[in-house]
Amino acid sequence: MKFPPALFVTGTDTGVGKTFVSAVLMCGLLNARYWKPVQSGTCEGTDTGWIRAATTLAPERFYPEAVKLKAPLSPHLAASMENASICLEDFTLPPVPENGHLIVEGAGGILVPLNAQELVADLIVKLDLPALLVARSGLGTINHCLLSIFELRRRGIEILGVVMNGPVNPENKKAIEHYGKARVLAQIPPVKDADFSSLKRLFTEEFDVS
Repeated sequence: MKFPPALFVTGTDTGVGKTFVSAVLMCGLLNARYWKPVQSGTCEGTDTGWIRAATTLAPERFYPEAVKLKAPLSPHLAASMENASICLEDFTLPPVPENGHLIVEGAGGILVPLNAQELVADLIVKLDLPALLVARSGLGTINHCLLSIFELRRRGIEILGVVMNGPVNPENKKAIEHYGKARVLAQIPPVKDADFSSLKRLFTEEFDVS
């Protein structure tokens, strides 16, 4: 599989490893750029900041967030606490680098609300990007993956594939590919330290891009 010029990294849930996978892609893909459109929980740091620190890539490889919210909550709730609003029409895709890639990371799972009417899935549709679905590898992931896959397809969103984070689980991989008719592109095992070398090695060793 050849990675498209731009893609949207989404997940089956919060905390499944979207940011880590985005960091792996930043180190593995040629001339990659990163953008987090909506960041909540800035009081605890940002995903952009974590990837910059882990990868030590140049600042110009990172686009600023369109929406930054302090509370570590669902964007719709964090925004309401600041008397702010999130409007999909305000989001414009940053430039995709020539002969490179743009990695866009979502907030939480695909049905996380952004405002009173719209969800992360609506943002994916608005940006017109294919989705890379990140999931846990352990118990419960089959159900979460299939629900997410079916909803993405229902909305007409192209699915690039699935990335499973955690201890390698061949049976769950087999089930997701069989029932979801979606390819598992990588099974990323737990790692102790994340730096440019280890992240790039993970991309080279784990991603099935044949």
